[in-house]
Amino acid sequence: MLALGALAIVGVMLAVILTNRLSPLAAMILIPVAGALLLGQGAGVPGWIIAGVTKIAPVAGMFVFAILFFGVVSDAGLLAPLVSGVLRLVGRRPSRITVGTSLLALLIHLDGSGAVCFLITVPAMLPLYDQLGMDRRILACCASLAAGVNFLPWTGPTLRASAALHLTTAQIFAPMLPVQIVGLIFVFGAAWWMGRREEKRLTALPTIDREIAQATAVSAPDPLHRPRLFWLNLAITLAVIALMVTGKAEPAVVFMVATALVLAINYPRAEDQRARIEAHARPAMMMAGILFAAGAFTGIMNGAGLIHALAQSSVALVPSGMGARIPLLVAVTSMPLSMLFDPDSFYFGVLPVVAQVAGHFGVAPVQVAQAALLGMHTVGFPVSPLTPATFLVAGLSRIELGAHQRFAFPWLFAATLVMTLAALALGLIGL
Repeated sequence: MLALGALAIVGVMLAVILTNRLSPLAAMILIPVAGALLLGQGAGVPGWIIAGVTKIAPVAGMFVFAILFFGVVSDAGLLAPLVSGVLRLVGRRPSRITVGTSLLALLIHLDGSGAVCFLITVPAMLPLYDQLGMDRRILACCASLAAGVNFLPWTGPTLRASAALHLTTAQIFAPMLPVQIVGLIFVFGAAWWMGRREEKRLTALPTIDREIAQATAVSAPDPLHRPRLFWLNLAITLAVIALMVTGKAEPAVVFMVATALVLAINYPRAEDQRARIEAHARPAMMMAGILFAAGAFTGIMNGAGLIHALAQSSVALVPSGMGARIPLLVAVTSMPLSMLFDPDSFYFGVLPVVAQVAGHFGVAPVQVAQAALLGMHTVGFPVSPLTPATFLVAGLSRIELGAHQRFAFPWLFAATLVMTLAALALGLIGL
């Protein structure tokens, strides 16, 4: 009975999210509450929700302050020299331009936002592509590859996996750093190959108007920029990244202290600090709301024994010889499944069940989380019709959505497969 109830709750939640009947926040609160009431377990709901929210609080706090931190240092002009420097380096050879596109996207995506990455990278590089007659699909693909492989501890998929399986981001990410390095080598190799192919296609390259090209990166001085504090902001940012990657300190504490520090340093006046917080509050609060709703969902599902019951019933469906290969199956299918699941429904609805089933075969939950991050709305998000960033990168590149998906999908899927092989070689997932 509990297993059927759990299946119904997860199925209904996925259905209403995928069909846009309810927002993820509303669905992850209302559906499990209604399910628990129908199963006669309504009395335990308040306590289970509080327990789930309590477990999710550090992750939500980290995400809120991560958005504020990267928003403030970006406002202060940390990224501006990076954009200008990449544009100066790429010159007029397509093979350098494509590599520069991936490099710029990689640097911009350090804040964890795909939308911000595309909003800065594509308009900065598009004039060069147009002046040389290069295929705009390559621009969208190179930016997508770099952003997709750059799954950092503070990015949405990592945070969701951490919250859903009650793991720390350091537990998930630190062992995967070599896998990500392999993925980035593939990204830059693929970008170079696409650029070389363009060089062969273009028989006559028009002369680049350097003044026009540089004008895309140089604009009127921004009153929010603090150029004199660039190196200090960079040092603080690198220190934050190092602490996050090594797991030497609690992520929420790191970002809380760092946010307060860069606010005080760059904008000493209290009214300026309030303005910067308000400027970035909307995305921070939206994600925090979803994470707390996810805490309510997992709290009810675990407290009522629904996830456990569903996992127990699912074990019988998995052949004994396949149990240990669940992470491999998740890894290989994660990128294509990004076309069918939005990140919230997968990480909070599907991943906990998969992890429970895998646990019955001796597979640690962290392996399932790591396998999912090899494609599920990391590499897969730039082509998924369920993420706004997909429409953004296609629109900014001035190409049709279908053209972008057809061109980029094989490259993105190849990145997942390359990283899966690396994870196999390093023993993070087993055969």
